[in-house]
Amino acid sequence: MFIAELRIENFRIFGEGDKGLLLKLTPGLTALVGENDSGKTAIIDALRLVLGTRDQEAYRVDDADFHQPAEGERRQEIRITSKFEELTLADTAAFAEYLTYEDREGEKHPVLYVNWKAVANARAAGQRRYTLIEVRSGKKADGPQLDQAARLLLCTTYLRPLRDAERAMSAGRGSRLSQILQHTREAQEGTDFDPNTGPPDDLSTLSVLGIGDFANALLRDHPGLRGARDRLNTDYLSNLAFAGKGLEGQISVSGGEGDLRRRQLLEKLELELRDPDAQNMPPNRGLGSNNLLFMTCELLLLGSEEDGFPLLIIEEPEAHLHPQRQLRLIQFLQQQVSAERADGQSIQVLLTTHSPNLASAIKLDNLVLLQRGKAYPLALGRTMLDAGDYAFLERFLDVTKANLFFARGVLIVEGDAENILLPTIARLIGRDLTENGVSIVNVGTVGLRRYARIYQRKDAAADGTIDVPVACVADLDVMPDCAPAILGKVSAGQPLPAANQRRWRALSDFPNNTLATRREDIRARAAGQKVETFVSDKWTLEYDLARCGLAKEMWLAVQLAQDDDKITKGSRSRFGVTRDALKSWEALAEQNYSDDERATHVYATLANEDASKPITAQYLARLLELGGKGRVRTPEQWRTVLPPYLVAAIDYVTVPAAPGDGGAAP
Repeated sequence: MFIAELRIENFRIFGEGDKGLLLKLTPGLTALVGENDSGKTAIIDALRLVLGTRDQEAYRVDDADFHQPAEGERRQEIRITSKFEELTLADTAAFAEYLTYEDREGEKHPVLYVNWKAVANARAAGQRRYTLIEVRSGKKADGPQLDQAARLLLCTTYLRPLRDAERAMSAGRGSRLSQILQHTREAQEGTDFDPNTGPPDDLSTLSVLGIGDFANALLRDHPGLRGARDRLNTDYLSNLAFAGKGLEGQISVSGGEGDLRRRQLLEKLELELRDPDAQNMPPNRGLGSNNLLFMTCELLLLGSEEDGFPLLIIEEPEAHLHPQRQLRLIQFLQQQVSAERADGQSIQVLLTTHSPNLASAIKLDNLVLLQRGKAYPLALGRTMLDAGDYAFLERFLDVTKANLFFARGVLIVEGDAENILLPTIARLIGRDLTENGVSIVNVGTVGLRRYARIYQRKDAAADGTIDVPVACVADLDVMPDCAPAILGKVSAGQPLPAANQRRWRALSDFPNNTLATRREDIRARAAGQKVETFVSDKWTLEYDLARCGLAKEMWLAVQLAQDDDKITKGSRSRFGVTRDALKSWEALAEQNYSDDERATHVYATLANEDASKPITAQYLARLLELGGKGRVRTPEQWRTVLPPYLVAAIDYVTVPAAPGDGGAAP
């Protein structure tokens, strides 16, 4: 069986009714992603309360767990409901008296509802106030209360964040390693030791208890220990005994009987990680390696059991692991959830992560985005993405793009130049992207709408809208009519070739209102809910920057980019290139060019791919940030010389800066 649905009301960030949480889960692996304080840990702790955990560390409810709405008094009742589906025959037998039978395609299917409720400030007659806990079955919590045996079958394995894996794997009373081993089938197998016949020829056939008995026999016969024991009994204990009531000490590995003795023996064991190719090296004590060891032990227990509910909850599995090891861990977990145990069940894994590295390695189908206390599964059918989009994103949603799952705002751009320049432009207009928690996702020349639709819900009326502003920045890709001749695509004075004979488009190709139609078509590819597309005002990013009021800065940046190799190798100085660029700019400015012609001449080197757009963007960003001698622009002034579509896109995903912020300019 697996948890198919989790409902939480009045627990921490989650309110009541529509303001509570309804999370639908699927078998296998599910990863909760999202920014801090979005509700991920609250979900994990809710599951710990309703199911219990195997680590023998009880989680207690306190006043802060009861939801405090923005207006009104703190709530007095927490309700958490988990629904289990696909029960095996063994599950049906184990929970027979607690089951609910639901109609599905004309047949009755058994499901298990576990309803956990906490009531604050309950008080019996003559007693002090306390928190009343009740766990009942039934869809409406109208079934019998679950007894302790049933609840033990539901206990989950929980790995906390910043876990002390070395301590858990070390020897000691109540160690997690001993708990894991005593519940594995292998630790209970083997033969007993018979002192009359002696040890078997193959000592590996002895059970854990048999090894303990054999060790006791060896200890009894050890001359040094036997002498110490005899002296203890003869010289000391015999002098303290009463007449007719002797005292005698025995030295053994452990006392007790049966399961107690097995547990005591296992508590003497510890697990260390060693390199099999480095026999003389000490054990690996690294936090990351020990965490892997810890997780594999827990998976060993879950995979080998033949009863109980196999759920593994991991908070921040990336803790102490470098990126490549994180990827290996996720691959391993995905293999484990696809394997079947002896009882026919498979492990269900629920994890939380802040790692773009992990988020990029997990299928989009298995991600749930948490945002301000709401859960948005990203599975097929829940977003505006189709099956082809999922296949595309599975190939191309890498770690540099997966940061969108943790952002408060997202800027999706089509190239490196935008990726480099937009953070600088945002600071200049007083809308710093980092301060606003905005991520830039560079998708290259394709796939812009696919990444945007991750944030669009298929059924927004039922799911709600993801309250994360997403701005897509796209080029119009329509050059002015003067550009073909300047770029050498046609001879001066010659008519343009027919549109179906060329890949580029000019302004004259769009008579009447058809240019507005083209702009709207580009915008509509990724628009709706909290997603909006901002299309360049003229042609491309670089052309629009030159056309709007930064022609000189663009010219200098292009010339620097064109000579970047010489500057890097030291054959030319940046000062020398800048000096020559200023002279050539003065010559260009003296020409009787229109704004379109001048901007096209500035952009021509980039349009003809004679200089790198990303390198040009790097130089331009530095020019804008450093500013020129004696010239300073305020954010309001910057807005007048920057392309309006860029300003609008940045404004959309950010909030206004505090009064007094400003920026420098050349």
